[in-house]
Amino acid sequence: MSGPTPTVVTVEESGDGKFTQTMHSGPHQLVADEPEDFGGDNLGPGPYEYVLMGLGACTSMTIRMYAERKEIPLDRVRVILSHRKVHAEDCQDCETKEGKIDEIVREITLEGRLTGEQREKLLDIANHCPVHRTLTSEIVVRSRLSSA
Repeated sequence: MSGPTPTVVTVEESGDGKFTQTMHSGPHQLVADEPEDFGGDNLGPGPYEYVLMGLGACTSMTIRMYAERKEIPLDRVRVILSHRKVHAEDCQDCETKEGKIDEIVREITLEGRLTGEQREKLLDIANHCPVHRTLTSEIVVRSRLSSA
């Protein structure tokens, strides 16, 4: 029994800088790096920035799909995200109570002639985007060495 086709990307050192990476997904090529403060050359966004961009893009696309399907007069979506480590004890609604946790703040701007009810529904839909669900579910990362 075969499941869905997995998403596959390739990431490798570019040789252009200490931490600079070339990333490939199909025909698309991107660059990742660390800021100069962390010893990089700042030639591209850092890994956490890519995580935030993935969540932001998924959020916006999911809201747009729902608005189109339900004929909601949404003109534009903007998502601003930030990430930081916070002390678990400072998080009132978190299960973890010790150490630090990752906190992502996602601010969503919805433009258009929307009712309060439509705005609330679109916010609810944002919390159901696939990347949001992945980031808030159990994740297993399996690492292995290549035979090459």
